Amino acid sequence: MRETEQLAQRFREVILNGKWVTNTNLKEQIDQLPLAEANEQIDNLNTIALLCFHIHYYIKGVLQVLNGGTLDIKDKFSFDAPDLKSEEDWISLKEELWKDAYAFALAIEKIDDSQLSNEFVKAEYGTYRRNLNGMIEHCYYHLGQIVLLKKLISIKAKS
Repeated sequence: MRETEQLAQRFREVILNGKWVTNTNLKEQIDQLPLAEANEQIDNLNTIALLCFHIHYYIKGVLQVLNGGTLDIKDKFSFDAPDLKSEEDWISLKEELWKDAYAFALAIEKIDDSQLSNEFVKAEYGTYRRNLNGMIEHCYYHLGQIVLLKKLISIKAKS
């Protein structure tokens, strides 16, 4: 299996359909989650909805580069999520996330392994390999937060 196929598979595992590292994935954790829980504020922690927006922000921004475009995202805007006021808003955010995640994995597979050592946009950003691995690690980091938030929300609801 090519390295880019392995990277695409690892990305799919954390977002869409895997259970290898964490025994869960983002889609499994939030697909049936109602908006009220996704927007539930626990102390000063980020909400699940905000973390999903944040994850999607980076996937969408890097996908644009993988599709031959420019890197237009900025860290300072990565938590500037619109208010989700209805279940339809929440469903729409999730559907966009799944759509772009599928496209992201396919875009990774289209990369030739020899390109993985190439500069990603600018030298200061490192290589394609570093950025793709970073995206996967970023998603796992926030998946862990989401799992913990769901547990805290459940505990809060029982008390």
